[in-house]
Amino acid sequence: MPAQTIERPTVVESQTTPKHAPKYRVLLHNDDGVSAELVCMSLMEVCQLSQTKAVEVMLTAHNTGIGLIKICDIEMAEFYVDGLKSKGVPSSMEPEE
Repeated sequence: MPAQTIERPTVVESQTTPKHAPKYRVLLHNDDGVSAELVCMSLMEVCQLSQTKAVEVMLTAHNTGIGLIKICDIEMAEFYVDGLKSKGVPSSMEPEE
């Protein structure tokens, strides 16, 4: 009986780089009906911003209509937006480009 050769399928390693989870911008929107103090306190409490950074973001939103709070993963962005909205602070998130 002749010897049989069994061929194994070759395993090709994927040469694509793994994709990173997309990042999201957390944005503060200007609202003249919400006090600057409430906005800053909420940014410090919910988003863990320093007082200086909270004031900077608040003033940017006040002067331009929108301020960038943070860039982070979707789960944290949703957490920040929900937390700010629960305090009456208008915010949103959008994909980072």
